[in-house]
Amino acid sequence: MYDVFAIYAQPEDPAAFDSHYVSVHAAKVSAMPNLLAFEWGHVDPTGPGDNASPYLIARMTFADVDAAAEAMASDAGRDAVADLASFAMAGVAVHNVPRGTTPSSSS
Repeated sequence: MYDVFAIYAQPEDPAAFDSHYVSVHAAKVSAMPNLLAFEWGHVDPTGPGDNASPYLIARMTFADVDAAAEAMASDAGRDAVADLASFAMAGVAVHNVPRGTTPSSSS
């Protein structure tokens, strides 16, 4: 499996960010080909960590790096990336994460 994480910085107007994310951006992401799962959530500001935590983290799951690249290069992928300029003015960091496995220890 291969995940693409989008980590959004704290927006100036959280209500406007949320409105656009839920009503527009999520649908654009969901339209990408090869997408196996799309999950997102707001970072809990009361959890452990510093006060400079991100606002929202999204995870898009694909079968492998080729499926992710194909999705991002598609019309729907380009549309979703272009849409970031509409609401993510505070910034977004994208991280590509191939899933690994932890070897089990034998007793």
